[in-house]
Amino acid sequence: MIRAFIPLAAAALALTACTEVQDAADKTGRKAAASAVTEVVAIHFPQVPKPLIETFTGCIIDNAAAVEVRELAKATVVGVDDDTVAVVRAVLARPVTQDCLRQRAVNAF
Repeated sequence: MIRAFIPLAAAALALTACTEVQDAADKTGRKAAASAVTEVVAIHFPQVPKPLIETFTGCIIDNAAAVEVRELAKATVVGVDDDTVAVVRAVLARPVTQDCLRQRAVNAF
């Protein structure tokens, strides 16, 4: 009975470690993506008031999928292009991102 438990415990431990590594990688990617998103918002969305650029960046980063975060983080290295702007537009169009902006904009001023 104990011998059967040891492999299960090892597998559970490995999955926990894997999840922690994924979480750390996700946080790092989201931090890296922030500068590209800020640039896109500042340049391609001139209607966004300067005090709200940080708010927009946070909501976009918080609501981007992992694959979108990778694309945005890549832009920090290779530069912002049309694909980067398209990702930002796609995330901004989501209702959850719109809700985030409404909630955070009240506190921005």
